[in-house]
Amino acid sequence: MSDEKNIEFPERPKSGSRGRIARAALTAAGGAIPLAGGIVSAVAGDWSEREQERANQFFENYLDMLRDELKEKGETVVDILARLDLQDEAIAARVESSEYQSLMKKTFRDWAGAESELKRGFIRNILANAASTDVSSDDVVRMFIDWLRNYSEMHFQVIAAIYNTGGIGRGEIWQKIGKSVVREDSADADLYKLLIRDLSMGSIIRQERQTDGAGNFMKKGAAKKRGGGSREMKSAFDDSEQYVLTSLGQDFVHYAMTDIPLKIEFDDTE
Repeated sequence: MSDEKNIEFPERPKSGSRGRIARAALTAAGGAIPLAGGIVSAVAGDWSEREQERANQFFENYLDMLRDELKEKGETVVDILARLDLQDEAIAARVESSEYQSLMKKTFRDWAGAESELKRGFIRNILANAASTDVSSDDVVRMFIDWLRNYSEMHFQVIAAIYNTGGIGRGEIWQKIGKSVVREDSADADLYKLLIRDLSMGSIIRQERQTDGAGNFMKKGAAKKRGGGSREMKSAFDDSEQYVLTSLGQDFVHYAMTDIPLKIEFDDTE
């Protein structure tokens, strides 16, 4: 984070230099992307004669985007610190540790907060909880951070809908997240099946299964085949199979969806 503090943005190009700046930036980008070099160089040459003002506006917008991202990161750090009791020696030592600093660097390097306010809240919660609890190892917390980048808000809505139900069907989940009835051959149904598959493959949710006294999962009994079965495939919104969160999913809810109350009140408008 100290690197971000020392970042100095270049001045916005003045009218006499904007063509040179646009060409230089595009040429550099072309060198960084081997397969796109020729295309980018051609575009830069074209802009140098006809579209200097548009090129200049593009880079102004890009600099504004970087400023907004740094502002979001700064606000997130303040939100985290305001939720931590730094007079607690264990928490203070944790925040100063190289392991926690590594989590912070990963989070802000893989910044997903710009996508939505919801994800920024998850980032804040994960880092605040990682500083004050050791329910999960840092390796697991790193994976939670990756999930914020890899999954959409709708994935997290499904996780929240399953949490604390003791088992819920796909149709019930769909209703619980506020979706209306759709056709089985619709894009929405396909998207929903993809979300369930993503979360199942990611070991975040699973079908409900019995366990023995040692916690081992028991095999399901073979289903009896009935004569003259339906020719229709199983619905995307079928409720015959119940879904629960895995232990990873439960820990994710604890870290990402549990907000630590503020320890310090502050006015973020100043």
